[in-house]
Amino acid sequence: MILEYITAALEHARYEIIEDAEPYYGEVPELPGVFATGRTLEECRRNLAGVIDEWLAIRLRRGLTIPPVAGRTVGRGSDQPPGAAV
Repeated sequence: MILEYITAALEHARYEIIEDAEPYYGEVPELPGVFATGRTLEECRRNLAGVIDEWLAIRLRRGLTIPPVAGRTVGRGSDQPPGAAV
């Protein structure tokens, strides 16, 4: 479930080249605050996958909502009360 979500998020990522020591910049518009950089596009994608994974872990631990990406969701279902085990 989490791997599918990360894969879907990476497919929705937007990349650009910026003036920086790590010129490749990537972000996932559906996920606020999720971005990464890298020396190559592949490094940027790997870094972005790690950021998404950490972002998910923090939001799950805090019981925060996780927006769907391409129909993929993570976390408690709508039939589970807040605080229920995920």
